Amino acid sequence: MAQQLPLHFEFRANQTFEDFFPGANQEIVTHLQQCVAGVGEQQIFLWGKSGLGKSHLLQACCHQAQRHKLSSFYFDLAHAQRPDPAMLSGLDDYNIVCFDNIEAIAGNAAWERAFFNFFNQHRDRGHKLIVSASSAPNAIAIQLPDLKTRLNWGLTLKIQPLTDSDRVAALIFKADHMGFEIAPQAGRFLLTHYHRDLASLWALLEKLDRASLAAKRKLTIPFLKQILDEDSRD
Repeated sequence: MAQQLPLHFEFRANQTFEDFFPGANQEIVTHLQQCVAGVGEQQIFLWGKSGLGKSHLLQACCHQAQRHKLSSFYFDLAHAQRPDPAMLSGLDDYNIVCFDNIEAIAGNAAWERAFFNFFNQHRDRGHKLIVSASSAPNAIAIQLPDLKTRLNWGLTLKIQPLTDSDRVAALIFKADHMGFEIAPQAGRFLLTHYHRDLASLWALLEKLDRASLAAKRKLTIPFLKQILDEDSRD
């Protein structure tokens, strides 16, 4: 192991495989779990639109690695304060490395070269790399040809959006994991009257949970209307 972490990061405690509603993406979940467990692909490129759970899945891989007593590292390359590419130094020591939004380094010569060097060293040691992006590897504007080629190695997986019925099921699933109940008709109401991306819906569930506990009321549609009306006035 490297003597120092290249950059401190924290796991998001609620972003595990158990907390992820897969919908049509169960095969992706299985591939990621197998990769971390050492019985699957060495490299996975996960892509799809924003808000479908890519970050959640990469975090879940790190949680899974911990359970297997493996070293892991996660970082979002789209972070507004992305550090110097020297942060990659020593990362080849880590069994599992997950990078979100790999397209963020496209066109940055220093980052592309540093990532290319990290990629080779990490792979030579037999370690696992999982990256995400909003588009397929060939569609990313990476300028370094050898890096673009390497991003096409391994398994490329496209995460699929949830259908409306999946979203309702996901709301029920997530609420159950948070310890409260939401009825299917209430879930359909929220999809009709609120933001439909998962991140916004999960944030809303936290607010609904607090409001339900404070008012000691079930999440009926009239109560949901009241909460959403209050939210719109804030």
